[in-house]
Amino acid sequence: MPAPQEPYEPFGRPHLPRQTAAPGTYERPETDEGPADPGGPVAPPAGPGRAAARRAAGERRRRGPQRAERPETLRRLLPQALVVAFLAGGTAAFVGADKSVQLSIDGKPRTLHTFADDVEELLADEGMTVGEHDIVAPGPHHDLATGDRVIVRYGRPVALTLDGERRQVWTTARTVDGALRQLGVRAEGAYLSASRSAPIGRHGLDLHVRTERSVTFMADGRERTVRTNAATVREAIEQAGIGLHGQDTTSVDPDSFPREGQTISVMRISADEETREEPIDFTTERREDPALYKGTEVVVQRGEKGVQRVTYALRTVNGVKQKPRKISSEVVKQPRTEIIKVGTKARPTSVQGADGLNWSALAHCEAGGRPNAVDPSGTYGGLYQFDVRTWHALGGTGRPQDASADEQTLRAKKLYVSRGASPWPVCGRKLHG
Repeated sequence: MPAPQEPYEPFGRPHLPRQTAAPGTYERPETDEGPADPGGPVAPPAGPGRAAARRAAGERRRRGPQRAERPETLRRLLPQALVVAFLAGGTAAFVGADKSVQLSIDGKPRTLHTFADDVEELLADEGMTVGEHDIVAPGPHHDLATGDRVIVRYGRPVALTLDGERRQVWTTARTVDGALRQLGVRAEGAYLSASRSAPIGRHGLDLHVRTERSVTFMADGRERTVRTNAATVREAIEQAGIGLHGQDTTSVDPDSFPREGQTISVMRISADEETREEPIDFTTERREDPALYKGTEVVVQRGEKGVQRVTYALRTVNGVKQKPRKISSEVVKQPRTEIIKVGTKARPTSVQGADGLNWSALAHCEAGGRPNAVDPSGTYGGLYQFDVRTWHALGGTGRPQDASADEQTLRAKKLYVSRGASPWPVCGRKLHG
């Protein structure tokens, strides 16, 4: 009887079952001394082959006792023959379930033998797990057959900063060049923080890419368009051969990212400073005075303006002067406050010897009844056409036409007491009309 079969390895190339009887060999039969040699097939005895075997069989038939034992030997050999037949059928099924497939992991292929029914079982048997960013082709539920090829590509995280905008992407490419192709990034003329041939490991890569862009500069009355992968407008200006000097700047932040199709103006700036002396307005303080009649104001301290020294920044942009910008100031002379006394004393309403006269008629005759009337020469003003000198002599302040109607009438009465109707040679007769 052949030796028991070795257990099969679950993965890789399985061991083939040991043959029960190879051509040109035979198995040693079981004897009374014990079972056949467990070592398996042995070499046949020396002799002329099949003829020697027939002679040996006839010799056994001539032995009497051995013929008597034949039924018992057959009973022992029959179960063993059935086991051999069962094992032979199982071996055929076992060999039929074994498949030879090619498994390619990240571009590295290898051929293996497996009993897995589908791709998912194959990967599980190989101890492989795949994530949402990995690629498996064919799919996990694809049935396996001999000669199939299974491809696995692991996803790799890439922290991509593309033209100043950072984002997290995934790729199954193993090099920078392959990742750029997968992501659809135009790399011709672009700046890359890593070479195209640089590998991308399973842990990923931090990659900065600046694509080539077309930027137009307006400088010194000329238009210049350049192709650039610069990181800043300042760098792109230098590539265009345009220099910035002093306070020169651009219409956008020089440290900003230049965009495709952007037009940027270069501003030539000349700067200077100018210092000027400017007046400071004084304030007015009004103080009540009970010794003065109401409506009377007396300036007791005239106000004076102060002086300040102001420094301005002057800028000229592309030949055009800009509005001066105040950058500092210094007070050279403090202003002096103007103080005015304001009367609060009640005015008298009558003047003895003049109260019974028709002052309304006189006012209408002299000034049409208008308190602010002024003659064409500008010499006389008010209801009663006072000149300023006479007005002040009667205790008035300022100009008569600026005083109230009551005050003008009061001072006209005082004038009448001292001089009669002579100050009004034409309309004086109205006082008695």
